[in-house]
Amino acid sequence: MGFGRYVTARVLWAAVVSLIIVTVTFLLLAAAPNPAVQRAATQAALQGGDPAEAAQRAKELRGLDQPLHIRYFDFIENVYTLEWGWSVSRSQPVMEAVTQALYYTAQYSIPWTILTIILGPLVGVYSAANMYSWKDHAATGFAFFGYAIPNFFFGIILLLIFGVWLEWIPITYNTDVAVFSVKNAIQLAIPIFVLVTGSIGAVMRVSRNESAEFQNADFMKTAKAKGVSPLRAYAYHVMRPTLVPLSTTLVGQLLALFLGASLLVEVVFSIPGLGRLTYQALLAQDTNLVLGTTLFFTFLAVIGNLIEDLVFTVLDPRISYDDR
Repeated sequence: MGFGRYVTARVLWAAVVSLIIVTVTFLLLAAAPNPAVQRAATQAALQGGDPAEAAQRAKELRGLDQPLHIRYFDFIENVYTLEWGWSVSRSQPVMEAVTQALYYTAQYSIPWTILTIILGPLVGVYSAANMYSWKDHAATGFAFFGYAIPNFFFGIILLLIFGVWLEWIPITYNTDVAVFSVKNAIQLAIPIFVLVTGSIGAVMRVSRNESAEFQNADFMKTAKAKGVSPLRAYAYHVMRPTLVPLSTTLVGQLLALFLGASLLVEVVFSIPGLGRLTYQALLAQDTNLVLGTTLFFTFLAVIGNLIEDLVFTVLDPRISYDDR
């Protein structure tokens, strides 16, 4: 199997996985009582009407009286054409609400991801190169600190120090500030720092342990004997093989933080992103909006795992496509 066929197979498998997830989501929604139908029946009962008739009329308006297979194909079509329904709590289409929230989430998630991908492996390799020295202990201590402290608690402490006491940053996020401006960089610096410290710990530890194995390998001794500079030797002979196992950890860590910690960070710093949107939708019991944000995170996880498979294969050309 060539690389092109392998990529095609992985993309098709990712599409199958997303279809399975969407199907399970539909079955759960079909089995659960519809809140809109329940509200219609309750309102009719309070006004002295017929609750059963009101519930039936609400089902007809929403197409819930159709056979299950017709509703399933309509649901699949709406999901993959991004017609995710109407948000009652925000009075706008769900896709529009998700797009607006994604605009603010991307402002801190993109630099956070880039910094984690760059700093995590570099700090890990540097720590392994200076193993058991004070530099190694300092890097390890920083990694354990970021890994152990809760992101939302760390964010509150930093917001209290730099926002309330020192007044260096705004307490609440200002959406009127231009994206590429110094003011926006200042108000996003603390949220990005909180997320980087939370994600760099696991990446640094994996890269440190893996690079420690490679730095004393025979090919490193040969490179040093040939007069290869330490920077080039570590970059080519240590960093590249370290990234192979690290790629499997990196995507999972970033996805876990993006789905969990980003929600808490957005609530603490009042950033109107996807995490805060999901939180508000849950409080308002906005089913369509909760479903829309859940589908977005689901598709993001599927795409992330697809990228992980492709990167894993590209970094290590010894991996056989037929075996995978």
